[in-house]
Amino acid sequence: MSNRILQACRREQTDRTPLWLMRQAGRYMSVYRAVRERHGFMQMVKLPEVAAEVTLQPIEAFGMDAAIIFADILPPLEGLGINLTFEKGEGPVIHNPVRTAADIAALRPYDPYETSGYTLKALSLVKAALPAETALFGFSGAPFTLASYAIEGGGSKDYRRTKAMMYNDPTSWHALMTKLSDLVAVYLVAQIEAGADLVQVFDSWAGALSPEDYAEYVLPHTKAAIDQTRTLLAKAAKAESAEVAPIIYFGTDMNGMLPLLRQTGADVLGLDWRINLDDGWAQYGHDIAVQGNLDPMTLHGNWSAIERRAKSILDRAAGRPGHIFNVGHGILTETPEDNVRRLVEFVQSYKYEA
Repeated sequence: MSNRILQACRREQTDRTPLWLMRQAGRYMSVYRAVRERHGFMQMVKLPEVAAEVTLQPIEAFGMDAAIIFADILPPLEGLGINLTFEKGEGPVIHNPVRTAADIAALRPYDPYETSGYTLKALSLVKAALPAETALFGFSGAPFTLASYAIEGGGSKDYRRTKAMMYNDPTSWHALMTKLSDLVAVYLVAQIEAGADLVQVFDSWAGALSPEDYAEYVLPHTKAAIDQTRTLLAKAAKAESAEVAPIIYFGTDMNGMLPLLRQTGADVLGLDWRINLDDGWAQYGHDIAVQGNLDPMTLHGNWSAIERRAKSILDRAAGRPGHIFNVGHGILTETPEDNVRRLVEFVQSYKYEA
């Protein structure tokens, strides 16, 4: 059986719309919570057998068309010499934030095999366990999102320190972003070589920027990371992998800059739920594949509301090749598992009629 996700990335006609869900392996699942009771979050990420087990849970329970490796965007920063912990009630905390030219100069080169070997091993374990028709995703944070965490020292509401560096010290900003785009590229290549069929770049915080600032301070580095990923694959004589490992770029709250995202060079572009799928796809252009875009809060409602909104998205895609159904951001905690199950069944059985 063919891999529908990869077909959709290439904008080939599929027999039905493929589906996977961001954060599909997570706290809303009772089997995940049972594992979480035995391990801390970073333990789960860094123990390959546990990460593989959690990655496979939603595939076994719901049968999505792709698995995404259980990991987090921030641990690769440890390879640069950044001290990261996850604190209860606070989330990620960076204890030595990067805020000066000296801090940036002191960052070590990132080696994915030394720093992220646990994720690469988990990918190989999952790849061996997945059916051939189920795709396997690797992923990375995008340079801007990684930079914002590194500079702010954790999450932020206004990205004040990040924007201050952009505006007041652009030399340091671009130096940091260059190091992070290099990290993203080598990390993605290592994941592909470990078994990932495709990769997604998460730019969770880039929606905090104006289109002008995104174009000036972020887009060149995002494009560089994607271009370098393909170049490194080719140099490593992985031309076949380069062809069959599409790159998806996804950010939230970026609907005011969709034409700019086209310039990243990604094979597939995501859409969050703040725009109708057909409107967003028209802005991207129908010669590129799209992913999205159900509001994850919809899955907390009753089934009739979920079905109506899912049908609306599928009808807006209009059977056009190149659509991957997904939520417009990650599944939320306390989402009823039965709603996820019914959504997967509905999308996978839906036939668009013009």
